[in-house]
Amino acid sequence: LNVMQMHRSAVDTIDASCPSYLRDAARKIWDEVLESGRSCGYRNAQATVLAPTGTISFLMDCDTTGIEPDIALVKYKQLAGGGMLKIVNQTVPLALRTLGYDEPAVESILAFVDKNDTIEGAPGLKDLHLSVFDCAFKARLGVRSIRWEAHVQMMAAAQPFISGAISKTVNMPRETTPADISGAYMEGWRMGLKALAIYRDGSKESQPLNTSSEADKTADKTAGKVTAAPRRERLPDTRRSVTHKFNVGGHEGYITVGLYDDGRPGELFITMAKEGSTIGGLMDAFGTAVSMSMQYGVPLEVYVKKFSHTRFEPWGYTKNPDIPVAKSLVDYLFRWMGAEFIPGYREANRPGGTHSLAHVGGGEETASGEDTETERKPAAMTARGLDDGQGKARANGETTASRGKHPSGTNGHAGHATATKAVAADKNAAMLERAGLKMAVDPTASPADRQSQFAKFQIDAPACDNCGSITVRNGNCYLCHNCGNSMGCS
Repeated sequence: LNVMQMHRSAVDTIDASCPSYLRDAARKIWDEVLESGRSCGYRNAQATVLAPTGTISFLMDCDTTGIEPDIALVKYKQLAGGGMLKIVNQTVPLALRTLGYDEPAVESILAFVDKNDTIEGAPGLKDLHLSVFDCAFKARLGVRSIRWEAHVQMMAAAQPFISGAISKTVNMPRETTPADISGAYMEGWRMGLKALAIYRDGSKESQPLNTSSEADKTADKTAGKVTAAPRRERLPDTRRSVTHKFNVGGHEGYITVGLYDDGRPGELFITMAKEGSTIGGLMDAFGTAVSMSMQYGVPLEVYVKKFSHTRFEPWGYTKNPDIPVAKSLVDYLFRWMGAEFIPGYREANRPGGTHSLAHVGGGEETASGEDTETERKPAAMTARGLDDGQGKARANGETTASRGKHPSGTNGHAGHATATKAVAADKNAAMLERAGLKMAVDPTASPADRQSQFAKFQIDAPACDNCGSITVRNGNCYLCHNCGNSMGCS
């Protein structure tokens, strides 16, 4: 009853510009409402509300959807079955005639609106009259719109005569900020609104009404879209380069890296010696591909991380103290480039100390179990022997003799090491069998099998500080299955 009394009191505040017969009728109706309420009472009742009228307004061919300004003079409604319906405000001709425009001017302005979806810039239209045609949203080619304060003030003028809430959406343009939305809610509360719904244009993937068609949106996206293309940074015609000779398991070759002026690598040439056209052509093509990608901005760190410790033939020992054992030519290539051009890579991945080839391979034993002279030789002396002429002659002589005793494709050490591993494996298996146990892993398995088996333990494992191979986790420590070295506590 108190709510109805408030409605009756609001009648007395109706502006005097309202026709007297309407004010008298409103006063009479609300007097009857109060009298009926005092005699019968009210329970969960509302006298008036403004219900949602969006769909109904379209069916009735109305220009607006309730107590609110039109979204736009020309708008597009998405249809459920696909496609769009163009809706033009039908009160524009009436407004132009009321403002004093003659028929030729009205027809000219309407033709401009139909073509451009906005009345701004229409021929013959006075700037003074533009505000009459302002809408909630800016037209696709326009700049004018009604501010959100006008929406709230319109609702506040009607709220005293409505006991329920007003179903109206305050349509805000795309440029609306969070501060504007917060201010709209606070202003609605101050003016006594019982509900306030806000929608910012373009805030959803799809909306019932739009100020532009799908064709216009597609054209705008196409016009404003900038295709991002990589830029190639070519090396200067005259540039410095670094050439490195390598030997992986007896396969020799040369790596030449062209440098930018700031020292960054920008091209790669790989030349294989005495390898025929197939492997030489493959490595040359691989070097060209790497060169192109580096010039297009692929960081060297990506290649080093991707290709280091890639295992395939040919692989074997090298003469590089930073890379004692290379699992493949590609492995050697990028580990060398990482050590040469990536700051800190050499220190983080260098094996502990300087070792000779014999020491890295585990050395040879005589039939009596004694170490050979090569094994007993100090590591530093052997390493220096690789660099001077006497060491090279001795190393070449030993390699030639070993190849005469062992099958093709081995260097003498590999065959002996395999036989030693097999004997040790038999002894371990026999010992475990007597104890009623069984070996879980075949100790004579190939490196590829071991690599696959221990892959899950190598996610965070560092390189071996002895031979450079990737280790596997062994408890809280790391174990190298290539040379048997343990890093840590085990």
